[in-house]
Amino acid sequence: MVEQGTHKPLVGGSNPPSATTPSPNPIRELADAVARGADGLALPDGVPIVLAVSGGADSTALLHGAARLVADRARGWQITVAHLDHGLREGSSADAEHVASMAASLGLPFSGSRVDVAALARVEGRSPEDAGRHARYRFLEEVAAQVGPDALIATAHTMDDLAETVLLRVARGSGLRGLRGIPARRGRVVRPLLGERRARLRALLDGAGVAYLHDETNDDPAAADRNRIRLEVLPALERVNPAAVKAIARLVELATDDDEALDAVAAAELAQRRTAEGIDWRRAPARAIGRRVLRLAIGDPAPSAERIEALLDAAEGPRGGVVIELGVGRSASVRERVIRLERADS
Repeated sequence: MVEQGTHKPLVGGSNPPSATTPSPNPIRELADAVARGADGLALPDGVPIVLAVSGGADSTALLHGAARLVADRARGWQITVAHLDHGLREGSSADAEHVASMAASLGLPFSGSRVDVAALARVEGRSPEDAGRHARYRFLEEVAAQVGPDALIATAHTMDDLAETVLLRVARGSGLRGLRGIPARRGRVVRPLLGERRARLRALLDGAGVAYLHDETNDDPAAADRNRIRLEVLPALERVNPAAVKAIARLVELATDDDEALDAVAAAELAQRRTAEGIDWRRAPARAIGRRVLRLAIGDPAPSAERIEALLDAAEGPRGGVVIELGVGRSASVRERVIRLERADS
């Protein structure tokens, strides 16, 4: 979520005891959670890691868990704490100061920066939330590049974030690829807490007396679609199935397996159809495979679903000489059931 609204108060630590069974060593359990995720991702020992820390509960849990592993000399990681101030509200600098203070108390280096996300959103034509996300990852990549060429970036996404993302995509009509949710790893970005529940992490912080920031706008269903999913849709699903979040995570695993298998089929299909003239579509494949073949051939950024469908219609239809714009200076022409991909600069 993009930080906005009033100053985020510190919570945790002095909160009433959690309903879950108190842990005798909550920081140790946070470290174990980070270690489980790191093992699942096969993160090497001794690697530099940039921790993305907003100061909220989840990233605070990641910070304290990783810091304990470093203190125990269990992994040999070289950790840098990174925080980007989005500048969307008065007093946001206090959040950066809080994160810097946490890093200092744990003996970890801190890297912070500030960006005017509202201005950036206007320039880039994005929503503030989307502009903030892109700015945050650009900043994290810059910090990682300064730390070292093999540095990783760790974010604190949880299983709850995964479920929310999948439900948002379902509501917006996503295909199978969208059901893959949040990847555990993409490039140098890793998410070691993706198998953990948010409530458990916060209970452990409370049990350890660790304070964290709370963004009150996250409590307003009208503030963002993700809030409505978190506050209204998921609780309704959990009344149907108390393990709904874990069930959605299982759906993600199955969808990922299926999506990867279909991508392999599409890659083999594309290899067979490539000719010197273009992509031979005289005997069209099944539509589901055809979509994937074209996305693979066109590459990133992927064209919209509407443009892919228009290209399929043209390739499978009776007309020739059709040109479909694919965005970013790319186009596709169809003649005699052969698809030719072109770039404006070629």
